[in-house]
Amino acid sequence: MSTELRRLRNYIGGEFRDAADGRTTEVVNPATGEAYATAPLSGQADVDAAMAAAAEAFPGWRDTTPAERQKALLKIADAFEERAEELIAAEVENTGKPVGLTRTEEIPPMVDQIRFFAGAARMLEGRSAGEYMEGLTSIVRREPVGVCAQVAPWNYPMMMAVWKFAPAIAAGNTVVLKPSDTTPASTVLLAEILGSILPKGVFNVICGDRDTGRLMVEHPTPAMASITGSVRAGMSVAESASKDLKRVHLELGGKAPVVVFEDTDIAKAVEDISVAGFFNAGQDCTAATRVLVHESIHDEFVSALAKAAAETKTGMPDDEDVLFGPLNNPNQLKQVEGFIERLPAHARVEAGGKRVGEQGFFYAPTVVSGLTQDDEIIQKEVFGPVITVQRFTDEDQAVEYANGVEYALASSVWTKDHSRAMRMSKKLDFGCVWINTHIPLVAEMPHGGFKKSGYGKDLSAYGFDDYTRIKHVMTSLDA
Repeated sequence: MSTELRRLRNYIGGEFRDAADGRTTEVVNPATGEAYATAPLSGQADVDAAMAAAAEAFPGWRDTTPAERQKALLKIADAFEERAEELIAAEVENTGKPVGLTRTEEIPPMVDQIRFFAGAARMLEGRSAGEYMEGLTSIVRREPVGVCAQVAPWNYPMMMAVWKFAPAIAAGNTVVLKPSDTTPASTVLLAEILGSILPKGVFNVICGDRDTGRLMVEHPTPAMASITGSVRAGMSVAESASKDLKRVHLELGGKAPVVVFEDTDIAKAVEDISVAGFFNAGQDCTAATRVLVHESIHDEFVSALAKAAAETKTGMPDDEDVLFGPLNNPNQLKQVEGFIERLPAHARVEAGGKRVGEQGFFYAPTVVSGLTQDDEIIQKEVFGPVITVQRFTDEDQAVEYANGVEYALASSVWTKDHSRAMRMSKKLDFGCVWINTHIPLVAEMPHGGFKKSGYGKDLSAYGFDDYTRIKHVMTSLDA
């Protein structure tokens, strides 16, 4: 007996609606491998409608006071808390994540981040007016950029949606947001919540695939395109946006080095690094995925990390004893399996290295040692529960190996030597350097990378500034 699939819909101009041509795609729960909903496969007519709604709403929202925008965002944060269980249920169905961890590790930060940007709306930084030419006074205005086309990823569908809409709306922009085609459920619920608080057209959601995202970026209406996704997707967005000089905000891949020196507390480092590497099934651009260990403690560290991996559990969302759930989709499972299948002969799988069960897309926590700098699994983003380990001989070699990839998002250093930690924080070419920890984020501090990890910042006042533009106004004192 077949179960009727739930129907998800676009949210455009304050109304839920199907795709104009009626096309849909099935949405699969990665914990079961079974479809639970259908979502619109939006095309040109849907993108046109969403952009028109956002453009129509922009003048009114732009002209609201910062206090009004703050009030709206604070209401949204309160609504997230009040409807937390609904949001958790939608996100768990989207992703297969553990219920308990979604409740404790995602809802509170999301609410805090919205409240941060509510405050940022009233803290626009400006320079004092002055006469830089005789008889003329100059002032600087900071203004919203306009309509923002935003594309969120599947690894943190709810939280990344917050990272996108909160600063944009706080600054006075309007938004057209597209969730990943594999994880639209929680974003559609966000539309319902935001739609009950914001004026029509300020926040719009359209579901679809990569072609839908391409249509959004190529559309003439948006002044800015923002995407969190793969390097390939980011390069495509940058190329498309360049045709009409849209502003672009890119948060792309990562391959975070975790540099462990000989004076490190091995037990504590292993405990923290294993969690930071396997959390969310390693589907995190900042995951502690690439461990570099001083040769004097290498073997002991690998043994301890392999033991930690063997003791780490993956499983169904309602299992309270698991650290992470499934990979998001069958293509991602195939990608992770491919990296392990293609390992060179000198590599050694110390733990895991296999799929778990036949239902859903689960993969065992995996540790691989014996690797060299040029190996594929060192150079490319796996985006799965896989931690690699390399050995280094001295500080210079550690820096060389750490920086020797095309990504530059996050990194960490593990040592009791403060001077060494400071030297490494200067030399590591990454947007974030953690010392004796890995992965904590706070709303007040910027998140973003260099090189092929993209450009632009999420969170913080820097992330807020990215959604504004600067205008110089000069007036004559003699008029």
